[in-house]
Amino acid sequence: MQADLDQQFMALAIEQANCAAAVGEVPVGAVLVRNGQVLAKAFNQPIGLHDPSAHAEMQVLRTAGRVEGNYRLPGTTLYVTLEPCAMCAGAMLHARVDRVVYGAPDPKTGAAGSALNLFANSQINHQTQAEGGVLAEECGQVLKRFFKERR
Repeated sequence: MQADLDQQFMALAIEQANCAAAVGEVPVGAVLVRNGQVLAKAFNQPIGLHDPSAHAEMQVLRTAGRVEGNYRLPGTTLYVTLEPCAMCAGAMLHARVDRVVYGAPDPKTGAAGSALNLFANSQINHQTQAEGGVLAEECGQVLKRFFKERR
């Protein structure tokens, strides 16, 4: 059951990644969910917003924070098509996101186990569960297609 929900919400994140690609951004999409309800959807926008922090995860956390009227987002799961970087992982920890589910691993900058694992640090007072590989092939194909077209 949870695996089906994870795939359903990751498919929404892939739609967001395709939106990013359509406007020339690196195609990463994110969806934040609580109790089966989507709180926010977003995609990468650092180029268009001239903001290095405008990753899909950061955008979805900002939107949800405004919607909820709180920077803390307990009881949520963040779905993202690419393994989060250290900045995004840190923001998820500060926001008290319960769980992050990502698609494709990022061997160069992934902070959920590939390059480092911020979520496994027991010294941090909040623990976010991280799970990778959900629709990994589909998520990876979106990125591969984008970069192939740009070369």
